[in-house]
Amino acid sequence: MAFVTSFLILAKLYAPVRRALGILEVCHMKIRKYLEKDWSRICHIHDLARLDELRGASLEDAFLPLEVAAKNENIFEYDLLVAEHNGVVAGFIAYDEEEIAWLYVDPTLYRIGIGKALVKAVIEASSSAFTIEVLKGNSAALQFYLNAGFSMVETHSGVMPGNERFDVTVHKLCNARNA
Repeated sequence: MAFVTSFLILAKLYAPVRRALGILEVCHMKIRKYLEKDWSRICHIHDLARLDELRGASLEDAFLPLEVAAKNENIFEYDLLVAEHNGVVAGFIAYDEEEIAWLYVDPTLYRIGIGKALVKAVIEASSSAFTIEVLKGNSAALQFYLNAGFSMVETHSGVMPGNERFDVTVHKLCNARNA
């Protein structure tokens, strides 16, 4: 019995195990403005999730931790929201009036609705349409945005913003308001 209890506790922490076992988790999610106290947590989330993003595009060598990338790409010039899952910051989104520039979710919490809730909060709070660029090869993110109502507009190549030593190809998507 102790093994089953321990296993179920572990399963609650790891989304793919929850899905495989059919375990539904009742959780509390809250979307709020970024606070300075969130910095270390969003650094941790970014650094893990960014590696997943870059792996899909075979660009692991382009990885920069958020402490560096935030300066290179001026993250604080964007509006920032965080998602709390059961009281812990689980993801964040950075955006302006035209673009969703950053969206990262704790990899242990993928596919439970955190990214969707963040995108929905941004889109519903604005009458503007948004664009997003997704690295070619990041099929999970591409599918996520297509499912969220974005449409592919174009594919183009250039250098990676914030780490210009790397060439990239990105898919530009727009949500339904300007597709």
